[in-house]
Amino acid sequence: METTEHEIKILENIYNHKEQIHQRDLARIVGLSLGMTNAILKRLVKKGWLKIKKVNNRNIQYIVSPRGVDEITRRSYRYFKRTIKNVVYYKEAIAELIRSIREKGYSRLVLVGQSDLDFIVEHYCTKYGITWITDEKAEGQPGIFYLYSESYIPDKNIKDAEFLQRLFI
Repeated sequence: METTEHEIKILENIYNHKEQIHQRDLARIVGLSLGMTNAILKRLVKKGWLKIKKVNNRNIQYIVSPRGVDEITRRSYRYFKRTIKNVVYYKEAIAELIRSIREKGYSRLVLVGQSDLDFIVEHYCTKYGITWITDEKAEGQPGIFYLYSESYIPDKNIKDAEFLQRLFI
């Protein structure tokens, strides 16, 4: 039986809530219908990841089993491992890029837009003797390489061809 992202989200929400959580709350948090949430809860019980305890005629308490905690832990570890692998990949790519722009004669770099990897860019700028500029308004000055971040959205007034030309200068 394949584990879905919705199953993990529901399991994690039950595990992370200190007090009792209701099906309606889970459905709202995960963004599913009440019926689908109910079906997933039953599937989690069948997998042995969740236990149900009847509190009274109207209320049920959900408890993540040790096997459910193991699954959450295993998923978290895989996510963490994949994230670290990606950071190493990007670190190497950024190092190569900055080394190559130094060889092409650039002495300054502007990272345009917010980036989760700016600390890596700044580190390699320092390592390769390139001045790290945080003011993107330095545009038009010679010797500056413009690196556009993963979150950068070009100005609506700039035509795509002009943006690409600026990007690859």
